[in-house]
Amino acid sequence: MSLLRRRKVPEKETTTVPDPEEKKPETCKPVKQSKWSCVDNCCWLIGCICVVWWGLLFSYNMMPSSFPQYVTEAITGPMPDPPGVKLKKEGLQAKHPVVFVPGIVTGGLELWEGHNCADGLFRKRLWGGTFGEVYKRTKAINGMRSSRPLCWVEHMSLDNETGLDPPGVRVRPVTGLVAADYFAPGYFVWAVLIANLARIGYEEKNMYMAAYDWRLSFQNTEVRDQTLSRIKSNIELLVATNGGNKAVIIPHSMGVLYFLHFMKWVEAPAPMGGGGGPDWCAKHIKAVMNIGGPFLGVPKAVSGLFSAEAKDIAVARAMAPGVLDKDLFRIQTLQHIMKMTRTWDSTMSMIPKGGDTIWGDLDWAPEEGYVPSKRKKSNNTENSVHTEDGNVESEAKHVHYGRIISFGKDIAETDSSKIQRIDFRDAVKGNNVANNTCRDVWTEYHDMGISGITAVAEYKAYTAGDILDLLHYVAPKLMQRGSAHFSYGLADDLDDPKYAHYKYWSNPLETRLPNAPDMEIFSMYGIGIPTERAYVYKQIPAADCYIPFQIDTSAAAEGEDMCLKDGVFTVDGDETVPVLSAGFMSAKGWRGKTRFNPSGIKTYIRECDHAPPANLLEGCGTQSGAHVDIMGNFALIEDVMRVAAGATGEDLGGDRVYSDIFKWSEKIKLRL
Repeated sequence: MSLLRRRKVPEKETTTVPDPEEKKPETCKPVKQSKWSCVDNCCWLIGCICVVWWGLLFSYNMMPSSFPQYVTEAITGPMPDPPGVKLKKEGLQAKHPVVFVPGIVTGGLELWEGHNCADGLFRKRLWGGTFGEVYKRTKAINGMRSSRPLCWVEHMSLDNETGLDPPGVRVRPVTGLVAADYFAPGYFVWAVLIANLARIGYEEKNMYMAAYDWRLSFQNTEVRDQTLSRIKSNIELLVATNGGNKAVIIPHSMGVLYFLHFMKWVEAPAPMGGGGGPDWCAKHIKAVMNIGGPFLGVPKAVSGLFSAEAKDIAVARAMAPGVLDKDLFRIQTLQHIMKMTRTWDSTMSMIPKGGDTIWGDLDWAPEEGYVPSKRKKSNNTENSVHTEDGNVESEAKHVHYGRIISFGKDIAETDSSKIQRIDFRDAVKGNNVANNTCRDVWTEYHDMGISGITAVAEYKAYTAGDILDLLHYVAPKLMQRGSAHFSYGLADDLDDPKYAHYKYWSNPLETRLPNAPDMEIFSMYGIGIPTERAYVYKQIPAADCYIPFQIDTSAAAEGEDMCLKDGVFTVDGDETVPVLSAGFMSAKGWRGKTRFNPSGIKTYIRECDHAPPANLLEGCGTQSGAHVDIMGNFALIEDVMRVAAGATGEDLGGDRVYSDIFKWSEKIKLRL
């Protein structure tokens, strides 16, 4: 069969007579290239950083698994076996089921229902894992383009009145071990611990991730999702299907407070509690191994609620003045962060507890005399920090850690008798600074007016006892919801019927541990990293849609032994939780039989002295004491695995203390 081709017939040529009136095209003039703007430079820089980061991450993942270890051994010598390998050689096997309780922001959240801008994101992660999906889509809403970041903020926020879901939005916790094994690609949370436990026989039938929506108040996780009931049922199932062996609970960060709430809820009668009876914990829990627990709160929560800042944000703001406050990419960053996080009731669980009795007053604090460069290691329970130079110690004693917020460096350092304070509590709010352009970034500061803002600054210095009144003044809606779910006091009489209410259950100073004398409680946390304790603030000039207070990064002290840098006073801790908050209850409040621990549950402190990674290929380090990276600390993982395999606190060697926690605890005059 032959293939026939159509022959193209040439078109007839025509001649065109030029029109004399037709203008000749103008000669192209060279176009002047516009200079790059600040936004272009920012985009270019961010793009370069992202490309380099993902390139390094891709290269690292493509390497043979033995390559990093080979290079590290070549530089520093043989690496120790991971705890899973070491303990398997010793013959340890899985015995007690383990339950992981993640902390704030480390658990994944996914979308179940959303607005138009989130079309196509059903059951996609909005938080944790590869949560960049939301930035890939944008839809028209009400005739206007909705920016991707604002769409994400809209769906991550809760209702400002109820603290629950806003209309038309349902965001729910991811379930299973994948809920919090990695926060983002290459950034582990529970993954290393899970992998090591698997070495001695653990799997999903004897491991459980107690995932919950960490934005909600603790009791509201039960109201909305029945999460506390699910945790109760799963622990009962784990114990029943693992030969009756009690569970080992491993909470991290805010999960420590969440599980403290659970232990009261599960034994309290319905409908407020779970109706498990007064011996539920004794029957089902072998040990609670708290990691980085903010038992008494963290000062960082105060700065976050007050100005949407912490040390790192304040430093970034100082390096690029105005960038975080401007309407960059149609999102005023810090204002939107404040608006969003002030709907998360869980953040109020970490406001410092115990008032001036625990945290100190204008002239005194438990950590006075702390000198970073003079700390020495000690593997016993005695005081392990010593000062060798009397003059330095004398100077350090004048650091007023009790002044959690000071307006000006001079106020932070001067004698309290010289501070002229004007009470803000009855100050009249007025001269509203909000306007129509602030609707999208409205915060409660916009209702205070200039007079109210000035009154806050004129009080000069705030201790833990003043902080609650301050937050009630600057964030009344937030604190109105919070006061229904949390309490921050110090109980005089724990037999008072009011302490049966759930608002007290996450405060160890206003509740009792369960009647479970055979149970053990561990406080495991990092030390050796400067940790935020108090702040120097400044009031900034009035402007539209602004946050009127900022950490004053120009405030600093000279010398390596000084604890003030970039407007932040630091003490010993894990970079997030000060030693005082993580260790006090196990060092004193619960030590032996006390009114907070009537059955005499044994408590142990197991500190991890921070050591940075020896080289880049070691990742976060196997001896890290940082708040999240400690989850990969070999010593901590080994402790957890030994207890899960049947060991007790005494088998581990009792307390392992490097800090001054016992010395500081003794300074706190608390009736036990």
